[in-house]
Amino acid sequence: MNRRPRPASGGAQGRPGTHVARKRFGQHFLTDEFVIGSIVDAIDPQPGDALVEIGPGLGALTNPVVARSGKLTVIELDRDIARELRLREELSVVESDVLKVDFSSLPQAAPRTLRVIGNLPYNISTPILFHLLHHVAVVQDQHFMLQKEVVDRLVAEPGGKEYGRLSVMLQAHYAMEPVCDVPPESFDPPPKVDSAVVRMVPAPGRLSGPVAQRMLQELVTAAFSQRRKILRHTLGPWLQQHGVGAGFDLTRRAEEIPVDAYLALAEEAAAKPA
Repeated sequence: MNRRPRPASGGAQGRPGTHVARKRFGQHFLTDEFVIGSIVDAIDPQPGDALVEIGPGLGALTNPVVARSGKLTVIELDRDIARELRLREELSVVESDVLKVDFSSLPQAAPRTLRVIGNLPYNISTPILFHLLHHVAVVQDQHFMLQKEVVDRLVAEPGGKEYGRLSVMLQAHYAMEPVCDVPPESFDPPPKVDSAVVRMVPAPGRLSGPVAQRMLQELVTAAFSQRRKILRHTLGPWLQQHGVGAGFDLTRRAEEIPVDAYLALAEEAAAKPA
């Protein structure tokens, strides 16, 4: 794993000096063996697991994971790194922007099989998380290193400033928990922000189908469009338009509403005749 904003590939990891960190990829090398061991122990890779790593880089995470699992699919945009990775027969290399990868069409993909791991580039971490939502049906679990403030938002409870659209949309599909914090000194060169690792396990059955998913996305976007305003001015017009939410308290703000309440509104709207 390595760090900081770059194109959607992941970046170099592991042995500083074997690969020059590329400024355009924002590469930072994870070198702390204790942190690496903690992350791999949390993932607990097993032989036969359908593991997919986003951004393998030079192998700080890749090497100990494949040592336990035997096989690993890696997604890497840096063509020089990808070329080196192809020399390893235990790795299946997908040279691509991760936002263009159809995870559901990977050879080992089947319902609840993929174990997706890696370091998500901070500048596009949210788009990647939402991209993976389209493939949640084939995911068993996900372990990602992210900027710590993003992990705080993912696991946030209602009522706090971290709780927002990202919290609701991801908690609607996953049970999530922070695994460990990763300080800047764990990297070479050190980044300017703290990092953290999060575990994400799909929670199937919370939404009835794609219509409810679309309704949830619409209503959550409306609710959080102006956080300082009460819901009467933001979510209220959407509820009125769809003829749902009778009795729903619109004097609250978006960050006060629990995920289950948003899910209930989405299901109610989805059940309305088109």
